[in-house]
Amino acid sequence: MALAFQDYALLDDDDCDARIVAAKAALGSRLVILGHHYQRDEVFKHADFVGDSLKLSRNAAASDAEYIVFCGVHFMAEVADILSRPEQIAILPDLAAGCSMADMANLIKVRQCWQELGQIIDVDNAVTPITYINSAADLKAFCGEHEGIVCTSSNAQKILEWSFAQREKVLFFPDQHLGRNTGYRMGIPMAEMVTWDFTKPMGGLTETQIRDAKIILWNGHCSVHQAFKPEQIDDFLVRYPETQVIAHPEACFEVCEKADFVGSTEYILKTIREAEANSRWLVATELNLVNRLHEECKADGKNVHFMSPTLCMCSTMFRTDPQHLAWILDNLVAGDVVNKITVAPQQAQLAKKALDAMLAIN
Repeated sequence: MALAFQDYALLDDDDCDARIVAAKAALGSRLVILGHHYQRDEVFKHADFVGDSLKLSRNAAASDAEYIVFCGVHFMAEVADILSRPEQIAILPDLAAGCSMADMANLIKVRQCWQELGQIIDVDNAVTPITYINSAADLKAFCGEHEGIVCTSSNAQKILEWSFAQREKVLFFPDQHLGRNTGYRMGIPMAEMVTWDFTKPMGGLTETQIRDAKIILWNGHCSVHQAFKPEQIDDFLVRYPETQVIAHPEACFEVCEKADFVGSTEYILKTIREAEANSRWLVATELNLVNRLHEECKADGKNVHFMSPTLCMCSTMFRTDPQHLAWILDNLVAGDVVNKITVAPQQAQLAKKALDAMLAIN
């Protein structure tokens, strides 16, 4: 019988740490723990691999591990299940760890959008659906079903270029900002990038707007990156004019326009790590990552600052705590798998088709 989480909920972090270390030793190579950059330090330190979601899933699939424990959110564990071998088991420590951005686009709303677009244009021949990897498996499957593709914040421009070589338009979901920021840097006029409001008929757009659009952006966003504002950059530069500003493309257009550098989490890490000593940086991405980078770079005299003056961490990522991780691992030692993430075979096949199309371009 599986161990109950209620017996772990009140354990202190030190006790959990000891249990996690013991369980990892007992399971050995049968286990791999993946830690996304946005995880809290108390969990992040136990990861065997750290990074962004796709990189982590590929690392796990290439490992010998039987159990893949993904310290991240639900869509990440789904990708791990899709890309891993049949004998590998993907596990999410806390099933409540979701993604508010991913939740803004669900299959019912996307199918409705596709049908409504079909009343105006020939969607199957004119539109390539692209889903950001920060989305549910059924939306990745939708893209696979309609000859679409998945993108990441690192490869979004390559994926858009590929998509325009297939068809004249793109439906991009769930994050409008990544789509807009990438499209703009490719020279696509703002007037040719329209936002589909899924709460309104025809997305709140006119037939002319839809026909003239190059990119149809889903009205979704990341709650963390939505907190960054252009005036925060202005205020900081008044005090420290030598500062270099770097932003994740999930931040709004106005923030990315004011930034000196725009790129993925891995790009942000690489850029600041390779920067000159004693430089100063203002960073628009998640708090845990920025705090770790701040500590790491102090030895070089670099000053790394978080852009928002208010607390801004990913609350759903924060759900994965040492208590849940200890509970998951102790159950594995006892021979029980809890919180297994399984994508249905047909859905997984279509989702993998869209993921494989992306990986072939990389």
